[in-house]
Amino acid sequence: MKTLKSLKKLMTLSILATIALSAFTLSSNSNHAEAATAKSLALISEGKNYLGVPYKYGAPVGITYAFDCSSFTKFMFAGLDVNLPRTASEQAAVGKKVPKTELSTGDLVFFRTNGISISHVAIYAGSKKILHSSTSQGVTVSDMSSSYWNTKYVTARRVIN
Repeated sequence: MKTLKSLKKLMTLSILATIALSAFTLSSNSNHAEAATAKSLALISEGKNYLGVPYKYGAPVGITYAFDCSSFTKFMFAGLDVNLPRTASEQAAVGKKVPKTELSTGDLVFFRTNGISISHVAIYAGSKKILHSSTSQGVTVSDMSSSYWNTKYVTARRVIN
């Protein structure tokens, strides 16, 4: 009888602990806004059609045989009727600033790859991935949490809802 009471008490404590842990986990993750909209998912899907297109510094906006980072973002967002400035540093001044913990699919993310100022822009693709035109791989998807990108991150901006 005493063993049965102890077992019931242990099960009750276990259930309560599970509920408490679930509540904590849900509340601590509420700052992570990776909610994608139909518009942002379409942006990423369309952008992936350009995977492998080569990088070319200063590539003119509107061509699709080569991109630099900011011509790629400018081109992609033009399809959503969002007119971005030409350079990564200029693009970093438009839209609404977004904390890194609240990134959503379709947000612009900015990096300091030259060690001095914002010099690279990418599109947040969700799940800590970025879609961008890289000097070494052309249009590609990269892991933003890699040691390279994580140390170069500067800011993010939301230009679509």
